Amino acid sequence: MSISDRVQFEKPDLEILNQTHTVVDLHFHSTYSDGLNRIDKIAAKVRKLGIGIAITDHNEIRGALEIDQYDDIFSIPGIELTVAEGSHLLVYFYETAELIRFYEREVVPHMGAGVMSSLSLTMAQAIEKSRRYRCVVIFAHPYCAMYTGVCNVQFSPGELQHLLALGDGVESINANNLNRWNLKCTVLGFNLDKAMVGGSDGHALNHMGRAVSYAKCARTRQDFLDAIKSKRNQVVGKEITFLRKVTTNSLKLRSNIGNCPDLIEKNIRYGRKVIQFKSCALRDQMKRRIEHHFRQERLRSYFGI
Repeated sequence: MSISDRVQFEKPDLEILNQTHTVVDLHFHSTYSDGLNRIDKIAAKVRKLGIGIAITDHNEIRGALEIDQYDDIFSIPGIELTVAEGSHLLVYFYETAELIRFYEREVVPHMGAGVMSSLSLTMAQAIEKSRRYRCVVIFAHPYCAMYTGVCNVQFSPGELQHLLALGDGVESINANNLNRWNLKCTVLGFNLDKAMVGGSDGHALNHMGRAVSYAKCARTRQDFLDAIKSKRNQVVGKEITFLRKVTTNSLKLRSNIGNCPDLIEKNIRYGRKVIQFKSCALRDQMKRRIEHHFRQERLRSYFGI
């Protein structure tokens, strides 16, 4: 399939899609991390839209376990890990029991001060540990404004290439991301020939369903996740408005008050990396200009110009 066959940048027509496909918003947050809504409210919205949902709270699974108790709702067990570098990683499981085992054995021992703090696991370590379980590993919003996407200056080109090869795919449309970044994420997934998924990254009910993944398959976790891994799914979505982003982000600050020391440390570390990266880029640019100047001077001298 071409890139336009796999990913469409438009508002999803959920009513039409639900008639022929299994449709899931694969990225949504609850009050168990930095979301604004309880699971019962989220469940009511899911029913209204007729779609499936993955509660992917930061370093937390209580929301995923709670939504799993609703027999009339199709849910994918998942989690969004915040690794040591500050980048985010989405992991989806075929079985709830596998999510629980992964969380208790691989996440809890490496927790920070709270769910919004970074784990002590690096991105490479988090992926390696996830590979011990039946799951699908997706890089959340790989391109975005900050270090929460894996495509940032903290990782060298060689490190990034290695990490991208370890994952199953990328989040191509994140409704809370900017359009230009989502376009880059989509091109990245296509060029890697990896799975691509979409999700709202919703923190409020009015975000739900703004970006979804859908596949022509049975409404089971096995079939849906298999469709993603084999690149038989499609993605459709449209970014939420700037005003809604500002409103939601201001409310999310409440969830991060206790996480200030970790955020400050990450921002300082990232800021240093950016400065170092820009300094190296400027130095290389000046070096190229000087070398070009001397080449021109040698040519002039040679030809007697």
